[in-house]
Formats: sequence, structure tokens, C-alpha cells
Amino acid sequence: MNQDFEKRKIIETLVDLNVCVILAEFEQGEKDSAYLTEKLGISLDEIKERLSCVIAHGFVTMNQNGNKIIFRADMDKLNRIMESDENFTSVVGGLTELDQYLN
Repeated sequence: MNQDFEKRKIIETLVDLNVCVILAEFEQGEKDSAYLTEKLGISLDEIKERLSCVIAHGFVTMNQNGNKIIFRADMDKLNRIMESDENFTSVVGGLTELDQYLN
């Protein structure tokens, strides 16, 4: 599959609100499945489905720890792909400029 297509698919997944809400939970570190299902009010299967693309590309890992499943985000890898995307950089720049104008 085309590398640009894959990168675009990953970026689209990362900015999807259904995925962002889960990824935001990983900002302070790994989370277990029980915490995520309770906090987000969705099933473990739904969490796995929403994260399937980012798990497949190594942005999030999912490991069994006893009877729990632990999810961990590779924040460095996530930051690198977001920083390298020209469209994302343009959006951030535009929002910064708008914020400066409004203030």
C-alpha cells in the first residue's frame, strides 16, 4: 500500500474524535481496560475497534497483564507523525494566528 495513503489514514484516525477521546487518556501514562471502559462508557471491544489502526501501526500497544489489558501510547511516535504533517502544521499555525488576532 502507498506510504502516503497509510500516513493519511493514520492522521485521519488520530484526529477522529472517537479516537482522540481515548488517546487523551494516555497522556499521563498507560491505562488498563477496566479504567477505560468505566471512564469512557464503552466496551473493551469498541475501544479495540477504535484503536485498531493505531495499534496496527505501533502508536498504541495493548498487552495482557493477568486478567487486565493494558494500553500504552508511544507519545514520541504520535508527536512525530503529527509534527511532520504539513496540513496539521498549517492548521496549528492558523489557529495560533487567529488566537493572537482575537487577543
